[in-house]
Amino acid sequence: MNPNEFEKAKIFSFPESIEYSDGGIVSKTVLKKSTGNISLFSFAAGEGLSEHTAPFDAMIQVVEGKGEIIIGGKSFILNAGQVIIMPANIPHSVKAAEKFKMVLTMIRSN
Repeated sequence: MNPNEFEKAKIFSFPESIEYSDGGIVSKTVLKKSTGNISLFSFAAGEGLSEHTAPFDAMIQVVEGKGEIIIGGKSFILNAGQVIIMPANIPHSVKAAEKFKMVLTMIRSN
């Protein structure tokens, strides 16, 4: 088992698998493969990831709280249980409207 990944064949809960850091962002790798990876993040209120692009599609699933996702200049507010796909090569950013946790799934293209 890769020590930087979640344990396989074991039940877990995303919200319970990561803690908040006051004034910061925490990330954990769930799975990392050559074809893509899955990461779990927690954001303190007001924290975020600055605008950037990626050469492949990525999906955000909010598992706790509320986050603002900006894609190509358009703002989307996501609550727990909601999901959005960020298209490849389009600028996007993430900001915590309140403290929140999300799963980021990135799938690489051949």
